[in-house]
Amino acid sequence: MKNLLDCLDELTQLLEAEKISYVVMGGIAVRVYGIPRATYDLDFTLSLPRSELPRLYDLLESKGYTVPDSYRKGWVDKVAEMPLVKCRVYLEGHGIDLDFFLAESSFQNSVMQRKRREQVNGCTVWLVTPEDLILLKLIANRDRDRADIGDVLFTQGTLDRTYLEKWAAELGVRKRLEAVLT
Repeated sequence: MKNLLDCLDELTQLLEAEKISYVVMGGIAVRVYGIPRATYDLDFTLSLPRSELPRLYDLLESKGYTVPDSYRKGWVDKVAEMPLVKCRVYLEGHGIDLDFFLAESSFQNSVMQRKRREQVNGCTVWLVTPEDLILLKLIANRDRDRADIGDVLFTQGTLDRTYLEKWAAELGVRKRLEAVLT
């Protein structure tokens, strides 16, 4: 029976085989850059034009993932003004959400350009940088996100503060960044 990390491995291999540029973020990235914690979903950013989404959906469904009809019909959600499509897989008796953000902004394109090759439980994946993880967590700004930021800052030590400050200002989260850095 597959688990979350099996899905991560399967999805990253699929994306790489199909030459779809991706970066893993969210709780998986926190496991690498912060204090490991449980996570129950997988978060990606993809460099994929919207016209290619039906191909992505076909690939996902061929591996047993479920794509809601609304996305199949062309709907694209937005979270913090970042376009997002979702799918789901059922593992060990419960559903796991897979969030695929589409790199359509200058910030997301920067995230894609800065990505790093990292090991996650024996799986080599393209992972968001610690700075970009912090910025994404500042955008989301839930209690769990703020705790994750603290863990990443504690674990990572020195980060590219100039980069953080530049994007925090552009993304409208400068005050949040200042608060977590003090």
